[in-house]
Formats: sequence, C-alpha cells, structure tokens
Amino acid sequence: MSLLTEQKILYLTQKANDIRKSIIEMLLEAGSGHTAGPLGMADVFTLFYFHILKHDPQNPTWEERDRLVLSNGHICPVLYATMAHAGYFPLEELKTLRKFGTRLQGHPWRESLPYLETSSGPLGAGLSQAVGMALADRMDGKDKDRFIYCFISDGEHDEGNTWEAIMFAGKNKLRNLIAVVDRNNIQIDGFTENIMPLEPLADKWRAFNWHVVEVGGHDFRAVNEAVEEAQAVYEKPTVIIAHNIPGKGVHEFERDYKWHGYDPNPKDEIDYAMALRELRTLGGKIKSEHE
Repeated sequence: MSLLTEQKILYLTQKANDIRKSIIEMLLEAGSGHTAGPLGMADVFTLFYFHILKHDPQNPTWEERDRLVLSNGHICPVLYATMAHAGYFPLEELKTLRKFGTRLQGHPWRESLPYLETSSGPLGAGLSQAVGMALADRMDGKDKDRFIYCFISDGEHDEGNTWEAIMFAGKNKLRNLIAVVDRNNIQIDGFTENIMPLEPLADKWRAFNWHVVEVGGHDFRAVNEAVEEAQAVYEKPTVIIAHNIPGKGVHEFERDYKWHGYDPNPKDEIDYAMALRELRTLGGKIKSEHE
C-alpha cells in the first residue's frame, strides 16, 4: 500500500462524506433500506476502495485483484455508493436502488451486478465464502499474491455458520484471509449485548487461532495500520474488530438502533433535509453551499 499522508487522509474524509450523502439520497429515492450500518461503515469502505484494495474499476475481473466479500449484505447502500464513486458504474445509477429491474438490489446479487464478488443476503454466510476463496488461492499457489477481505457484522455472530467458518480458517491457518467486523453494537431488535451478548468477542476469535486487532473504525490511520499488521502475519488469519458508530455523520441517527433497518421517510422531509445538511457541512464544520 502507498503511504497514508495527511493530504490523503483529508481526501478520504471528504470522499467518505460524499459517499454518506449518496447513501442518504439513494435511500430517500428508494423509500426503504438500511441507514445506520451503511453510514457507520462509510469510512472503512472508503479507505479500502481508495487506498488499500488492489483493484481496477476499468477491469473489474482483473485476475490479480484482491477480493472483498460483504457478508452483511443489508448494508449494501455503502457498497454501491463506494463502488460508484470509485468508477465502477455511474453515480446516477444509485437512484435506482431497490427499484424494479435495477442492478442495485436490496441485497447484493452478483448475477445483476457482476462487479460483485458474491451475492449475499442470509447473514452468516459471507465468511464461509471468503474462507473458500482463501483456501482456493492457497491450493492454487496464489495466497502470497493477494488478500481475501470479508466484512461482517457483529450481529451475524448469532449465526452458527459464522463460527464454523472461524474455526475452519483458524485450523487451516489461512493467513491470506482478513476479516473486518463492524462492531457497532446494534442489530434490528436492539443492542447486541441485550439480544445475544458477544463479549468478550476478541478473546473468542483468539481462542480459534486468529490474530486479533481492535481499532476505532473511523480512524483512517488506525484502520490502515491494522491492515498492514494483518498483512504481515503469516501463521494465522486476522480479524480487525472495528468499533464503529452506527449512523455516523448524522447526529440524529448515531447510536440509535431503530435506524438499523429504517430509512429517512420521504413523507417527512425533516429527516432527509437535516441529514443532508449535516453531511454537506461535515457536522457544522464548514458552511453549506446553500447558506
């Protein structure tokens, strides 16, 4: 990876903000979708697509590309928005989210959008898919040439398939596999620790022979250093537990689990106008272009 300079961090901050604006706009147009998770993961997605990943939007099937598997497919608005801003398809297409005939389904479907590595919907399946890719690369002698990244939610740890994949990857020492957990502490019915307590989460991953790094998910430099550390570990897979704020960027949405599967209501313009104004002004740090 190239050096992460202060200038690059500023660029990433502005890009993540643009992606968050696109998320709000596409959810409003769709009239349905998930809000908190996509906003919370915008910084991680931005860092990966604009700094970390080895990929080529002009040649999406490039054989040497890194592979990024999104397991918690319901946060796909951030995936679509990031890919559009990276040049995979026009920004205008984001307005077709969840509409009849769109390539941008409510959960990622690879048959309609071939730039995706996998289709995802049922929670808990993505890590197993990523494990299969990592193992295949080892068998093909490509495990030193690229990394397989898997973004998963904390709520999916309620699914048994997640732990089967964790055990399998640890047992087989898949050093080319790097998982990133969106540790935002919410799921559709409430806070994770009230629904099905996950802690001590880091210790559980360690028990299955994973290298564990915990970081603040909105700190570009910290997440980047965590990935560099993960890439340097040769004896086991790595999980990066990214502590994120759900709804990040819009104060009204932050840390409120109701926004897990709730979108700004197009019949209530106050949510939409407030969210966009806050994002346009970076939380009031700059003046809006409309002021």
